[in-house]
Amino acid sequence: MSTAKITPSATALSTTIKHLTCNLNLQNHACVRTLFTGAAYPTRTLRRTGFTVSMSAAAATEPVEVCVKASVTTPNKLGDCPFSQRVLLTLEEKHLPYDVKLVDFANKPDWFLQISPEGKVPVLKLEDTWIPDSDVITQAIEEKFPEPPLATPPEKASAGSKIFSKFIGFLRSKDPSDGTEKALLDELSAFNDYLKENGPLINGTEVSAADLSLGPKLYHLEISLGHYKNWSVPDSLTYLKSYMKAIFSLESFIKTRAQPEDVIEGWRPKVEG
Repeated sequence: MSTAKITPSATALSTTIKHLTCNLNLQNHACVRTLFTGAAYPTRTLRRTGFTVSMSAAAATEPVEVCVKASVTTPNKLGDCPFSQRVLLTLEEKHLPYDVKLVDFANKPDWFLQISPEGKVPVLKLEDTWIPDSDVITQAIEEKFPEPPLATPPEKASAGSKIFSKFIGFLRSKDPSDGTEKALLDELSAFNDYLKENGPLINGTEVSAADLSLGPKLYHLEISLGHYKNWSVPDSLTYLKSYMKAIFSLESFIKTRAQPEDVIEGWRPKVEG
């Protein structure tokens, strides 16, 4: 069993300290983080106002255990599962320490199959219970560790939610005239329009759970379609491209992303049958 103990980065810990400091300052003060630069958003400043830390990294005395796919190209590296990255992103953005257990999918160990009989990742241990499914896991984390809040308002949570399935359809397509490319472009264009009116992020200026779910999927889209289809997101979708650049530049994203080689190999069976 490959295990890598991961604790929040220096920046994450610094951010936690800033959160605590904000809570001690006057109410008209706020923590400020600049994320967006580019044509669509020349200068955008993201603000997190002060809040009271209840269940946070300070309350998590033991690292949270989480099982994820191991790399197929490089030993002791994270694999290509976007749902696993979603969970790791959530832990990072919550500033929670965690203990990664890398699972070799070519030879799944017995200990893993005992806690995940279907052999799927991610699975995360919370209060002595192993929880499967990234939707369930991220909701459980949000409930147990509500600060900083990541929940997306229900009316915004579905923004961009159809992109992933349209991407897979286009990636697997062997017929350039079957409409799968147009279906993907339609969804990307709709999301671009949403960001134009509501952005720069899905929940305005606040990083939320919806971004942490969609970001890894867009990362896979960019790499795999570039490799297998020589295709890229059109430059005309300026708000979407700025969104992708900003999400991919987050320290938490860089820390938890799969290597491009693993993304390419992970999608190869679906492309080549």
